[in-house]
Amino acid sequence: MAQVLSEWGMAGVEALRDRVAVLVIVDVLSFSTAVDVAVSRGAAVAPFPHGDDDAARQAAERAGAVLARPRRAAGGQFSLSPASLLEIPAGTRLMLPSPNGSRLSLAGGSTPVLAGCLRNAAAVARAALDLARGGGIGVVPAGERWPDGGLRPAIEDLLGAGAIIHELALTCSPEAEIARDAWRSAGADLPRLIRASVSGRELVDSGFPHDVDLALEQEVSSSAPLLVDGAYRPV
Repeated sequence: MAQVLSEWGMAGVEALRDRVAVLVIVDVLSFSTAVDVAVSRGAAVAPFPHGDDDAARQAAERAGAVLARPRRAAGGQFSLSPASLLEIPAGTRLMLPSPNGSRLSLAGGSTPVLAGCLRNAAAVARAALDLARGGGIGVVPAGERWPDGGLRPAIEDLLGAGAIIHELALTCSPEAEIARDAWRSAGADLPRLIRASVSGRELVDSGFPHDVDLALEQEVSSSAPLLVDGAYRPV
């Protein structure tokens, strides 16, 4: 019987990728939301693991892609900020460095990878079911990083994963069941919880409240971004 499994971060991807038929990466603030916004407008998004700026520029040049700028230095250019991508032209190939979502996306190996968030939970669940063809589905909340590099579980990713798991309506592992039930329990209080979370407060305090607003929109997108040949595109 098909089952939903859920584990956190890079260790979760590595634990699940050979056990499931499809992976869903959930990084609500902000990678998955940024990917959804861009792909729903007809752009392709190539993830790039965060780190070496020169390597990112060279990779973007080789791929014929526009390199997204750091959020705080974007100055009106495309960045990890979902708000910066609201008017991205169709056909744009965007290379998007990210320390969490991009890195996890590229670790899926031969397993199909989808990017899921609150905006597209139902669409991603439908695509995952089609791709899995009765096999298992792994839903991976990305989480954040503590200053020492350790994983910080992030409630926005737990709740985003839970929304997708709810839509899948399959038998759940205990970890997936807890995520699903957390989303169900949050209900109408979900926006307050995410805005008041560590990640939400960081974005608001840094001057990006609109990014949080966009990430909190639920079921506004029919986009199901699938990683194909190194870039997320609509299924």
